[in-house]
Amino acid sequence: MQPRRLLLVRHAEAASAPVDADRPLTPRGERQAAAIGSWLAAAGLVPDRVLVSPARRALQTWERAAAALPAGAPPTVDGRVHDNTVEALLGAVRETGDDVRTLAVVGHNPSVGELVRVLDDGRGDPAARQDAAAGFPTGTVAVLEVGASFAATGPGGATLHEVAVPGR
Repeated sequence: MQPRRLLLVRHAEAASAPVDADRPLTPRGERQAAAIGSWLAAAGLVPDRVLVSPARRALQTWERAAAALPAGAPPTVDGRVHDNTVEALLGAVRETGDDVRTLAVVGHNPSVGELVRVLDDGRGDPAARQDAAAGFPTGTVAVLEVGASFAATGPGGATLHEVAVPGR
């Protein structure tokens, strides 16, 4: 059986706006987002379900990334992703059904980077762990393998396999 995978994605580079949630992608961010989709497609990491922050930059990131992937279910906008806490992200992940094999979450730092470190069981790729510890710049994707169901996911419950910044 194919393992469950959790893809934690930090939105691509965004411009300023008077209201944080309205910040759009920059031209560089648009290229980053497209590169994320191409990278996911090349790696065979096509999500069955996508949770996206309602922030404009996160929605635009997934919209551009998804253009490079086979058509799938529309993304689910989840306000907890914009709450930007590990607890809120983990709560959203835990509601994912057993029928989902690959879940992508498109959100923000610091919560996305922190969740990678919280979930990591230490048995994965040492270079990926080092990359995650070094920071989580815009457009970063972390690939974790979840040992059990998403509902049972918790601290130390996933193996970090890769951290990439496509289009860097």
